[in-house]
Amino acid sequence: MAIRLSENFRALFYAPFYAAHAIGAYQAEGVEVELLSSPDPARTAAALRNGEVDAMWGGPLRVMLTHASDPAADSVCFCDVIARDPFFIVGREPWPEFRVADLTEVRFASVAEVPTPWLCLQDDLRRAGVDPAALHRVSGPSMADNAAALRAGSLDAVQLFQPYAEELIASGAAHVWYAAADRGLTAYTTLVMRRPLLQSHRDEFLRMTRAMASTLRWIAATPGVDIADALTDFFPAVAPEIFAAAIDRYRALKLFAPDPVLRREGSTDCRRPCVPVAPSIVPFRSITALILHWRRRPLPRSLSGDRQLLQRPPIRERHQGGC
Repeated sequence: MAIRLSENFRALFYAPFYAAHAIGAYQAEGVEVELLSSPDPARTAAALRNGEVDAMWGGPLRVMLTHASDPAADSVCFCDVIARDPFFIVGREPWPEFRVADLTEVRFASVAEVPTPWLCLQDDLRRAGVDPAALHRVSGPSMADNAAALRAGSLDAVQLFQPYAEELIASGAAHVWYAAADRGLTAYTTLVMRRPLLQSHRDEFLRMTRAMASTLRWIAATPGVDIADALTDFFPAVAPEIFAAAIDRYRALKLFAPDPVLRREGSTDCRRPCVPVAPSIVPFRSITALILHWRRRPLPRSLSGDRQLLQRPPIRERHQGGC
């Protein structure tokens, strides 16, 4: 069976998902995976529910919110890939001593395209003792529009992901004030599927997880310039030097998971931003190679068994071909 895998939306921080195709990781594990483009995250999630795709990648936060609104939902997360928050706050002037509480003092624009970045930042603000409503915040324009507004001087700081942040930094128009990845482990993006398919095609999804383990090792060991070269077909509009610098910055922040094992501390932190939105949220259910429902039983003290199950010799050092 060919697994129909849909992207969530096209974003540079999703590099490992594209790399798995570019370097032949799925073929090496003997599983056929068809990569489908996404018109937008909401329609991709609907396609998963309707059975039009077999799996997608996305944020566990979205899955938890789905379970909160629909107790009969059967979507589950597996295979940790993006282990930290990929967004930045960048400002027009250097501010080495910046703290998130300082956002009350500036004209700030948050991300509008997707909800998770602002939800997570709200949690950061509350932990710092700040009511998010106290910010002088713009919400609505796109990240591209906000970047242009920062350049024009109508905003002091903006929340962005790569490559927008890197383009501003490289031009001297902005400086990093806060990298959300510094918050620590946050199960930000995993593979997502419906439970019945997981049960009926366990072997295929285990092979996908092993392929991602190999891909994550490749990402960790490969210079940003080579990763940019391998994935250029997925991001033709991004300048190679910006692409490479953006990936290297993400790697320095340990954005990409070291392996596909979902860790308790990452998934627990992911739940905190949900509390003001959905107090009755269903606890996050994670699976790696084996299904681990930590709602009903704790994660094992050691995940060495999972790592042994996932372990495969590294795939070739260089990519071959494209998607």
